[in-house]
Amino acid sequence: MKTSPLPPWPLEQLAALSVAALQCAAQTRVTEALERCREVYPELPTPKVWFDLKGASAGQAHLGRGGLRFNPVLLEANRSAFFDEVIPHEMAHWLVFHLKNGPRLKPHGREWQSVMRDLFGLQPSVTHRFDIQQSQSRPYHYKCHCQSHYFTARRHSLVVKGRRYRCRYCDQTLVYTALVKP
Repeated sequence: MKTSPLPPWPLEQLAALSVAALQCAAQTRVTEALERCREVYPELPTPKVWFDLKGASAGQAHLGRGGLRFNPVLLEANRSAFFDEVIPHEMAHWLVFHLKNGPRLKPHGREWQSVMRDLFGLQPSVTHRFDIQQSQSRPYHYKCHCQSHYFTARRHSLVVKGRRYRCRYCDQTLVYTALVKP
């Protein structure tokens, strides 16, 4: 079944919204995408929506918690792309999971790609290209011969446990120098 894509949100309307109003508008966009999905699967349950995702991920279909998680920092910085791409991306996961009645599919497999193309009219892109500097705290400073590197607490803890990282350019093992206070 081929349908038309979700209508784009006016960028000037999104730009003027406060953070709270932006999250409310994102919830409305989830409802619009849900209505589109229900054209294919009328019994599709309504996902809960949280704005508690951190780090580099823009969104996540959290099937165990029964809903969708979004990164509020990336939402605020990439408003139009969130409404036109990220929310439909996560709703496609939500639909495919419920259509196939379980998690045994590849997350970005054939079924998900078909929903992205046929239902939302979008190219099935797996990753975003957002600037994640603001959303990801990297206070651990490392050095090599050619540059500085900054690690998250998670990556730094792997180094403490014995993992080694090398620079992509000079191939030297990265050495911890200091904790940089934000």
